Amino acid sequence: MSGLDWLILGGTLLFIVGYGTWRTRRAGESLDGYLLGGRQASWWAIGLSIMATQASAITFLSTPGQAYDDGMRFIQFYLGLPVAMVLIAIFVVPIYHRLKVFTAYEYLEGRFDRRTRTYAALLFLVQRGLSNGLSLYAPALVLSAILGWDIQLTVWLLGTLMIAYTVSGGTRAVMVTQQGQVAVIFVGLLVAGYLLVHYLPQEVGFTDALRVAGHQGKLNLIDFHFDPTDRYNFWSGMTGGLFLALSYFGTDQSQVQRYLTGRNVTESRLGLLMNGLLKVPMQFGILLLGVLLFVFYQFNPAPLTFNRPVYMQVAHSERYGPALRELEREHATLFEVRRRATGRLVQALQAEDPAAIAAAETHLQATQAANLGLREQAQQLLKKAKPATEAKDTDYVFLTFVLNYLPQGLVGLLVAVVLSAALGSAAAGLNALASTTVVDLYRPRHPGQAETHYVLASRAAAVGWGVLGIGFATFAARLENLIQAVNILGSLFYGTILGIFMVAFFLKAVGGRAVFWAAVVAQAVVLALFFATDIGYLWFNIIGCAVVVGGSLLGRQTKKG
Repeated sequence: MSGLDWLILGGTLLFIVGYGTWRTRRAGESLDGYLLGGRQASWWAIGLSIMATQASAITFLSTPGQAYDDGMRFIQFYLGLPVAMVLIAIFVVPIYHRLKVFTAYEYLEGRFDRRTRTYAALLFLVQRGLSNGLSLYAPALVLSAILGWDIQLTVWLLGTLMIAYTVSGGTRAVMVTQQGQVAVIFVGLLVAGYLLVHYLPQEVGFTDALRVAGHQGKLNLIDFHFDPTDRYNFWSGMTGGLFLALSYFGTDQSQVQRYLTGRNVTESRLGLLMNGLLKVPMQFGILLLGVLLFVFYQFNPAPLTFNRPVYMQVAHSERYGPALRELEREHATLFEVRRRATGRLVQALQAEDPAAIAAAETHLQATQAANLGLREQAQQLLKKAKPATEAKDTDYVFLTFVLNYLPQGLVGLLVAVVLSAALGSAAAGLNALASTTVVDLYRPRHPGQAETHYVLASRAAAVGWGVLGIGFATFAARLENLIQAVNILGSLFYGTILGIFMVAFFLKAVGGRAVFWAAVVAQAVVLALFFATDIGYLWFNIIGCAVVVGGSLLGRQTKKG
């Protein structure tokens, strides 16, 4: 990056973090102030905070790569989200506000017993603690690629920064900084989208680019075919996606804590509905960036692998270097063939000539298949040379475009988008981990202490979870596409947690013993299915919830009988 890029990047991050820390320098005087910001947030601040908590660096690194590789069908993952926002606003928000709880799991002790509350809190802590590591790995990958530093060094660097301002100001620091982060994110996305279209050949407009993408199968928005092994279709999105969203926004403390800060029920509800209205269009736009990247690389040279740091290491090795360089030469030759074939498809589409379109499509499909074969060979070679190499390189697609094609200054802005999203999401998760640890595990076993004691315990918990997240982030490179990995991880636990809360809200006759053992069985069933079957991960949210609800009813009936 140039000096101007570093100035914009550093200035943006320092202003956001510095301003948030200064604004909230007295937030830690009470537990309510430190964990919930005094419950004074307005609806728009809640809505922005909810969106920023979801929009981790994974969103802006991995989602465009997902669309580049697999098209737009990932949007179906979010189809159930708006419905979930309405249901949570109607049924869940009033309960939490009326009881004035600090965490979602605090409610479970009054409804069931301490054992059930502790179990649900532990499931959340395991899931969110690991997810936070993934959220931290993504921006560390950016810095590693830019600076050429070891990934573990950049993980520790960003992790330390995240811990510092989360511990200093608590929830208010997180929410204030997230407002600036969201602004940077939206500006950066608009700039990236405009430049992608601007950099296409003069004769290829935005509509032409979409038509090319459509003929290459990238505009596969909705699939009504039912297949339980298919991760993304209409049915998995409207059912499994709905259950995942209900659990994430209704029971995951990292999100519940966002709207517990509201002044009243109305402010919290409006914040959730704001997220429901904006989240799907936002994800559509990010996926569209990935589709435009696919079209862009039909006319501009794409690297053999987007994982350039590993490629450069292997290319200079005596054992694997010659074979990798030969693949690179074949790839460069094939690009010229692919570029001409894409150009002929554009001309045929503009002329609306069906025969020419069919011929161009056939030729282009053949070149795409050959290109995919070369990329797979290269990836296998990299895996042999570096076994810890990421299984897929699509997480690097957007980053490669930013670093190689954007003008000076804009590179710094787009990198600031990724890092801002990372710090906002990871800090919210860290704040929620600290809240749950102290409120649900520590305080019940150490009652009667002063407020300052619990605030200090919360700060210590934040540091501890931050260090654990840093540790897990160092292993994240071994996982598949990050946006899928983080959602798979959530789906393994969210169904069970949601089932516990569904019983709590709607099955008043069921007691703590029945729901606890049903939840234990449900979690075992989900994990067994994950390791033993090919069921799409969104269905685990339904299965886990159904086993808890059904097992609770069965346990109650058995007990009565």
